[in-house]
Amino acid sequence: MRISKHPILGVRPAGSAVSITVDGEPITAFEGEPVAAALLAAGLRAVRTMPETGEPRGVFTGVGRSTEELGTVDGEANVQLMRTPVRDGMVVDTQQGLGDWGESS
Repeated sequence: MRISKHPILGVRPAGSAVSITVDGEPITAFEGEPVAAALLAAGLRAVRTMPETGEPRGVFTGVGRSTEELGTVDGEANVQLMRTPVRDGMVVDTQQGLGDWGESS
């Protein structure tokens, strides 16, 4: 499901295959590709849920300008998944609602 040759962007650069963990399960991704692209390539469509209804939300624009593409990465909530490059060992969780912001001071 990964696009290797795009009519505008050209050929996808060959990055090293790495392992990331998504919701507790390992998936293979390519270092440097956007996290959202790795999720889509692995067949994962929901990146977060709506705060009040719990409805799943997925990639909306795919260009990093939408607040729909937020997730929790390495424990940090509201990370823009189209702007965040994959790195080996990264832990990604489907963000529930507004995410866990920890305890307020």
